[in-house]
Amino acid sequence: MLRRALAELLGTGFLVAAVIGSGVMATELSPDDTGLQLLQNSLATGGALVALILAFGAISAAFNPVVTLVDLLLGKLWLLEGVALILAQLVGACLGAVVANVMFDLPAVHISGNERASVAHLLAEVVATVGLLLVIHGALRTGRIETVAIAVGGYITAAYWFTSSTSFANPAVTVGRTLSDTFAGIAPSSVPAFVAAQLVGGVLALLLIRFLHPVEKTPPAVTLKEARP
Repeated sequence: MLRRALAELLGTGFLVAAVIGSGVMATELSPDDTGLQLLQNSLATGGALVALILAFGAISAAFNPVVTLVDLLLGKLWLLEGVALILAQLVGACLGAVVANVMFDLPAVHISGNERASVAHLLAEVVATVGLLLVIHGALRTGRIETVAIAVGGYITAAYWFTSSTSFANPAVTVGRTLSDTFAGIAPSSVPAFVAAQLVGGVLALLLIRFLHPVEKTPPAVTLKEARP
């Protein structure tokens, strides 16, 4: 359990550092081109996800409280396990944001003023979260961790572009991004609505997963920890 919690903390931390750090670098390299900034940010995030899932997948690689909650509701985790992993994800996300800020010579905690919680953004978060969970659980059924890594990294890279919210789809990452007033930041006042939308997406995805992958008609589902390396 300690190894799994540490893997979730490290993985979520590196993920948030990649999101924020690449956002800062993008604004420095392409200060007058928002589209190019988004391209740089999305490619770095997607690439980091592939690498992190491959690195930690044999231990635990959800990096996302909604993913962990769905696993809990599907009976793949005990309650205390789920709580421990979610706490590790939240702590990791905050640490990743602080490290990213310091790496770019910014204040360690730099609260974002980037308001995002419009109706369009919230709908986008529901859509992004549903899609992410369907991709994860569909890919997991191959039993191969590299398939999961490529599928998730590719989906998040694409979702940066096809959702108006740029696909946070992750409560821990959302909380972590409040600590950096940069290209990738989000104002704390937008977080409750974003997290609520992500949880709605998680519930919808859970219903779809139960329908699309009934246990009696498909091979046994595996977790990221159980997928073959």
